Amino acid sequence: MDAHEVNRARAKLGLFVADVFASVPRKDQRAKGDCYLRGLMLDGRRKSVQAMAERLPDGNEQNLQQFVNQSTWDPVPVRRRIAKRMVPQIGSDAWAVDDVSFPKDGKMSVAVAPQYCGAMGKQANCQVAVSVHAVTDAASVPLQWRLFLPREWDSDAERRRRCQVPDEVGHREKWRLALDVLDELAGWGLIPPVVVADAGYGQNADFRDGLQRRSIGYVVAIRSDVTAHSHDAVPTAPPWSGNGRKPQPRYRDKPSPVAALAADQGRQAFTEVSWREGSRGPMRSHFLSLRVRPAGVKSRRLAQAATDENCWDGVLPDVTLLVEWPAGAEAPTGYWLSNLPDTLSLAELVRLAKIRWRIEHDYRELKHGLGLDHFEGRSWTGWHHHVTLVTAAHAFLTKQRLAPKADTPDSPSTRSSTPSRTC
Repeated sequence: MDAHEVNRARAKLGLFVADVFASVPRKDQRAKGDCYLRGLMLDGRRKSVQAMAERLPDGNEQNLQQFVNQSTWDPVPVRRRIAKRMVPQIGSDAWAVDDVSFPKDGKMSVAVAPQYCGAMGKQANCQVAVSVHAVTDAASVPLQWRLFLPREWDSDAERRRRCQVPDEVGHREKWRLALDVLDELAGWGLIPPVVVADAGYGQNADFRDGLQRRSIGYVVAIRSDVTAHSHDAVPTAPPWSGNGRKPQPRYRDKPSPVAALAADQGRQAFTEVSWREGSRGPMRSHFLSLRVRPAGVKSRRLAQAATDENCWDGVLPDVTLLVEWPAGAEAPTGYWLSNLPDTLSLAELVRLAKIRWRIEHDYRELKHGLGLDHFEGRSWTGWHHHVTLVTAAHAFLTKQRLAPKADTPDSPSTRSSTPSRTC
């Protein structure tokens, strides 16, 4: 937004800040929040505190630095209010689990370590955050964040102290952080219609099992080398000799990679499906759905643990395998697993599998337009404050795009509200 557009939105922004920052106890802190959000939304390549303060006519670098890095306001109630306000606003079709990386120099920024950096497509020094987004084809909004703490930080007391990492926070796998977020959101009264995720999460049998145990439907991407049995495969047990433990039922044939199961069906089994309107017309490809039973030691152990070990019949749970084979491709190119009812139409299953495109689109706005990865502080507190403020700015802009006439200063629902004072 240019300066004129930001000024035109000042009244609406004041009402928005008064609502989502109502948990922030001090009036001057809420005013700085308003100022910081204007700085994030204002045009400019860098969204560091110094750069924003220079662009804002009423910006004060020292005040904004203190607000984001040292102030004691709690970001969680702010995120909770944004989530509870925006989920009904966008009418989410799914929640997307994802992670995002922030390349960093040096080793003193909180949670930084050499690890895979999606932003660079290779191992690099970076931070990684896990996020959950409510998403439709028209919009998305981040609901909650977790900063991934690499294992090396557990034993580095000096860096933890300097970056103000809470004592109770330690290394936790990304898939566990994602489930933690879903549990926290459930505590806020927010339940996903369905969860979608890329192969980084979908590949993990523990993550899929965690969703299943929470009665959450999912459509998650997997790699082509995931193995599975066909739906009609039956485990058998060899005859018992009468000595020792009775042999357990097992599948006697080796499982096949999902790529082989799909290829065995032949191209003629795939159906053309259109899932949304793109910039150049309808998005189309060819898809097939099969019922399969994911295999592997982990899948077997999880299935056995879900029942009485002595009564388990050896049958692995069945799910839907969705496969994409684009026209002109020599072999299938995309694979997903879903625990949604098999009565769901192929077109709807495809639409959900593909809906993650929206958060990739909105991540560009979060990072390049709103400065998600421009934070130059090093502390745990500062990072969470900045991410919360970027989330608020993105939510405000999303709300204006979806309902530009809502919450105007003269509307009956907001006429009696008092916008917070800006800095």
